[in-house]
Amino acid sequence: MDLRMKTNANVELDAGSKTFASGLLPDLIAALRRSRKGDLVAVISSDPNIGSDLEAWCRFTRNSLVDTAVEDGRTRWVLRYGEAPENVGEDRPVGSRLWLYTNFDCNLSCDYCCVRSSPKAPRRALGVQRVRRIAIEARELGVSEIFVTGGEPFMLPDIGEILTACAAAAPTTVLTNGMLFAGSRLETLRALPRERVTLQISLDSPTPERHESHRGNGTWARAWQGIERARAEGFRVRLAATLSTDAEAEEFRSFLDAHHVSEENRVIRRIALRGSATQGIALARADLVPEVTITAEGVFWHPVGAEDNDLLVSREIFPLAESFAAVRRAFDLESEHQRRLATIFNCA
Repeated sequence: MDLRMKTNANVELDAGSKTFASGLLPDLIAALRRSRKGDLVAVISSDPNIGSDLEAWCRFTRNSLVDTAVEDGRTRWVLRYGEAPENVGEDRPVGSRLWLYTNFDCNLSCDYCCVRSSPKAPRRALGVQRVRRIAIEARELGVSEIFVTGGEPFMLPDIGEILTACAAAAPTTVLTNGMLFAGSRLETLRALPRERVTLQISLDSPTPERHESHRGNGTWARAWQGIERARAEGFRVRLAATLSTDAEAEEFRSFLDAHHVSEENRVIRRIALRGSATQGIALARADLVPEVTITAEGVFWHPVGAEDNDLLVSREIFPLAESFAAVRRAFDLESEHQRRLATIFNCA
């Protein structure tokens, strides 16, 4: 299922009937010369066959093809001029980290959510039975970390069983907005093994204004209350900010320094141009070191595009060993191209 909206581009280039053999290349170069690094350029043509040549040219020139869509019989390719900005992080073996999207419904409608979660989004639950099998097979495959995300995982009545199963297989981090730790959900939280479960709670700014511009009024204070509640219950808490600029990142680092949050308990990442986002870093599969990601719909290349067809690896989850092998085969194929190693886009 591909629900992406049309990707806005800085430059729209109508190729007409031109191909790479008949004049498209000079037009494309001229369009890039009018652009800045990081800008998006759309190429529109009624000839779908230029797609393979465009993809090969992007790889050769270290640009990235980030979107392809067909409308009214014409194909629109969007490429990003220049390589993706590097994110802080170390290379990890493919398969060492496993991501599970337990659900897609959420109590918030964040305007940059990479998988379009909201209170109106269908749940599309992975389900506790599948998670239990995934956890058992993941342990046999040597997975060293499991990340549970959504949607908002604490919307699920069986999230306690899910996290317990994951934690038995590997140290587990659950990504949450931290706003639901009350009543029966607080009791669920208290029952989790603290030595095996980490809470990664989203907080996008030192003060409410920017955080709430993305997530809604009153959400900053409730997130901070969730952070304090989780700490009081004895959990390791990581703070995660999704930001637009380097200046915002530096401001947030100063805030974390002032609150004595250690480096290993902070995640600072940029908005990705996926899902609900209308601006951010445009990322293609070749930009991303794969991190095996499982949803109710199948196996994906990376959590940043866990419902986008360009990052879909397989509709079949089991056996998990074959899912991991499929991702590794796809990564080996990407690595054959003469370009730099893909950049890690840190989600946690």
